[in-house]
Amino acid sequence: MLHHTQGIVLGTIKYSETSIIARIFTRKFGMQTYIVNGVRSKKAKGKTALYQPLSLLDMVVYHKPEKDIQRISEAKFSVSYASIPFDPTKRAIGIFLMEVFSKVLRNESENEPLYQFIEQSFIYFDHQEERFNNFHLQLLLKSTNFLGFGPENGKDLIYQLEEAGFHYSLVENELALLDRLMNENIGVNISIPNTFRRDVLDHIIKFYRAHTDTLKEIKSLEVLKTVMTS
Repeated sequence: MLHHTQGIVLGTIKYSETSIIARIFTRKFGMQTYIVNGVRSKKAKGKTALYQPLSLLDMVVYHKPEKDIQRISEAKFSVSYASIPFDPTKRAIGIFLMEVFSKVLRNESENEPLYQFIEQSFIYFDHQEERFNNFHLQLLLKSTNFLGFGPENGKDLIYQLEEAGFHYSLVENELALLDRLMNENIGVNISIPNTFRRDVLDHIIKFYRAHTDTLKEIKSLEVLKTVMTS
C-alpha cells in the first residue's frame, strides 16, 4: 500500500552497484530503512542528491509493518537547502547532528511533534546568517522534551548525570548557560567561548548516553570540534 509522508535523511550506505540503503526519519512512520534502486546508475542523473545528509524529502512510499526494509515509489525535495551543504561550519554541525539522531532515533516509532520540531529547526538553521554556533546545543537539549527525558533545567540535567555515574567538571556559569540554551529561542545570541562550548556539548552527549543505549562513538565529533575552533 502506498503512503505519502515527509522524511529527513539520516544516513545512506551503498548497496550493489547502483543502489543505496537510506535511513530516513519520517513524519508518518518514525525511523525507517529504505532501499532505493538504481539511484547511482548513469541514467539516474542527480538523484543521489536527494539522499544527501539531512535532505528534507516529500515521499510516496510502500509500507509493510512486518518488513525491516521498505521501498520508495517517488521522492522529491520538500525544501532545498541554500546554505547548509555549502557553509563549512553549518555542514559540520549538520553532519554531527545527523550522526547523533541516526543513532538516538534508531528505534523511534511515529513521533510527529519531534519530526516537525527537527524539520522546522533545520529550515531555520539553513536561513541563519549569524549566531548559529550554538544551534547543535539547543537542538539537542530541546529535542529531549520530545524524546521523553527532558530535564527541568540545567541543575536537573547535572543531577541526572551525577545519578548516572558520569564524571565531569562544570564550566564557568554552566547551569545558567544550560538554562538559557534550553529556554531561549534557537538563534538568540548566547555568548559561549569555544572551549566552554565543547565542554557543554560533552555534558549534553553524556546526558543522552545516560538515557539511551545507542549513542556510542560519534565519528563526526572531532571534525566538528576542529571546524568550530578554526
